[in-house]
Amino acid sequence: MSGHNKWSTIKRKKGALDAKRSKAFSKIIKDIAVAVKESGSDPDSNPRLRLAISNAKGVNMPKDNIQRAISKASDKDANNYTEVSYEGYANFGVAVFVECLSDNVQRTVSNVRSYFNKYNGSLGTNGSLLFLFDRKGIFAVPQGDLVEDDFIMEIIDAGAEDVELEEGIFTITTAMEDFGSMMKKLEEMGIEPESAELQRIPKTLTKLDKDSALKVLRLIDVFEEDDDVQNVFHNLELTEEIMAEM
Repeated sequence: MSGHNKWSTIKRKKGALDAKRSKAFSKIIKDIAVAVKESGSDPDSNPRLRLAISNAKGVNMPKDNIQRAISKASDKDANNYTEVSYEGYANFGVAVFVECLSDNVQRTVSNVRSYFNKYNGSLGTNGSLLFLFDRKGIFAVPQGDLVEDDFIMEIIDAGAEDVELEEGIFTITTAMEDFGSMMKKLEEMGIEPESAELQRIPKTLTKLDKDSALKVLRLIDVFEEDDDVQNVFHNLELTEEIMAEM
């Protein structure tokens, strides 16, 4: 399995655990709110909203919850969220990229800075870590009745950089600029992905011993528990030993 797909698969598995928490729903609701504010409440004419709805289904959000979120976001008095990101280093030199949706940026940056400081990390300047990550489109598609070789060939022909099948899930990787066209291709095939998102894939990984790695992961968990945080990316190598402790 290629390095970036291995990282994405680990993130997806962890995401499946995170989906048991209400935090998964709150993330989706914010995505829906931003999508509706940007381009309206009709998913047929709003690709970002279609994507948010697809991801909502992927974490088993009830249809009523999805519709309520769309209706609430359509209200003129609904919260306005700003997309912001923060970059820094955790302890032991692990790079951390934090993506947020916030209705109070001052609160968000204050919280992010305090988390870095509390766990012996440091908040950096925007753009300081871009060289360490590639932005890729990552799709998780349940195999179902799909024939492995035929599906992989068709998706590669459609522009995928890589496709891997593991434990009944195809992980499709695309260049960032091909994300929309791959989403359209899957729609044309009548396939609804379990998840579809732009991820920041580390170009190189930082390997730590188990105890040091778990200290870094405590910081990652604190970020992920913050209501303003949508995604956290890092370049810590997650070995099987470390995964077993998570």
